Amino acid sequence: MAKWLVALIVMLSGVALVGGCQKQSAAPATQAASSAGSGKIQIVFIPKNMGNSYFDLIGTGFKQAASEYQADFTTVAPASDSDPAGQIAFIKDQIQRGVQVIAVIPNSTTALIPVLKQAMDKGITVITLDADLTGNEQYRSAGVWPADADEIGASQVEALGSLMNYSGKFAILSATTEAPNQNAWIKAMKLALQGSKYQNMQLVDIVYGDDKAEKCQTESEALLNKYPDLKGILSPTTVGIVGAARVVQDAGKSGQIVVTGLGLPSLMRGFVKDGVVKKFQFWNGFNQGYLAGQVACQLANKSLHPAAGVTFKAGILGDRTFRDKNVVIADKPADFTADNIDKYNF
Repeated sequence: MAKWLVALIVMLSGVALVGGCQKQSAAPATQAASSAGSGKIQIVFIPKNMGNSYFDLIGTGFKQAASEYQADFTTVAPASDSDPAGQIAFIKDQIQRGVQVIAVIPNSTTALIPVLKQAMDKGITVITLDADLTGNEQYRSAGVWPADADEIGASQVEALGSLMNYSGKFAILSATTEAPNQNAWIKAMKLALQGSKYQNMQLVDIVYGDDKAEKCQTESEALLNKYPDLKGILSPTTVGIVGAARVVQDAGKSGQIVVTGLGLPSLMRGFVKDGVVKKFQFWNGFNQGYLAGQVACQLANKSLHPAAGVTFKAGILGDRTFRDKNVVIADKPADFTADNIDKYNF
């Protein structure tokens, strides 16, 4: 947790966040010289959509790292839809611009492949973050994961189980049907549920809110109506967990139906204070964005060559090591409860 606090102090103090053209403040001198010698690096970050607080936090960390290499940093994305077609249009625009790095949170493991291949064929470095091109990793240079997928899935099941006394029916409220990260976590959840500790827990449904507030609430309401004896809703998405919590609260079923999952402390604080949500999990999105920015800049200036087992300096985060398929992990899931939620402002 100490690294969480270091990153948050940097973020909240506003150090080097006002532009991608500032004088570098934390990158090693050798890296700075390499970047300056090759001209400014142009990086574009394409999340699933705009207006998502979590993606904004990732962008803040990304911008911090970019500023340390005097790189130009831009965020573009569809206004609200989580449709891969929207991302494809933005990627094509950035290829035309001739940027050095495209960092994308993919909405699909397959739909973006043709356009990302086009980008790589033109010498553009492609990075995925938060979600990955599972099974098609050759169409990006590196993948920056918020945390280990298996660890997320297992810890989510344990969080839910502990709140449900390891017994009863529950449902999962996910984002989109094609979301690579959500599907990887759900796969890990199902594997964890095979453990004897969870034999009395029953997953009765998986529904999708498409990371849209209204649809997440509609799907949550439908779950309550369809399963009168439902004991829990597990939503591993920041938009979904808010929607589920609001529906349970409005239905007067706080304490009867457990709501947990992945959420931002800033969005969940009220539900925790009111007792609607006893515990949820998350990681520091700033760290994930910052790590992606470090990887992006070091790949662009040719100072980093990712491969399994390669360790590199990631600025304020310290050392990071690539895993198989050029995956690097930013953080670990952590529990948020009434006892600690006021310590965090992201």
